Amino acid sequence: MAPLLNESEIQERVQVLDGWNIESKTLRATRKFKDFIQSVDFVNKLVAPAESAGHHPDIEISYNTVKITLTTHDAGGLTQKDFDLAQVISQII
Repeated sequence: MAPLLNESEIQERVQVLDGWNIESKTLRATRKFKDFIQSVDFVNKLVAPAESAGHHPDIEISYNTVKITLTTHDAGGLTQKDFDLAQVISQII
C-alpha cells in the first residue's frame, strides 16, 4: 500500500497541478468540452494510463462536463499515486 502524504506534501504537490484542487481527502479536477461526444472521448483516453498505473479515478460525466476524482482508497487518502496520475491526466487533451 502506498503511504499517505501529509498536509504539507499534499499542498506542495497540488500547487504544480493546473486545474486540480483538494477536496477533503481527494484530488479533483473538472474539464468542460464542446459536447457529450468530446466528454466521452476524453474519458476513453483515461483508460490506458489508469490501467497502466493500476490506479483508477472516479469519473462523473454530465453532458459536456467531466469531473475526475482521485484518492487512494486502500490507503484512506492521498498518496503519490494520485498526484502521478493527475499529472498524466493533465497532459491529455
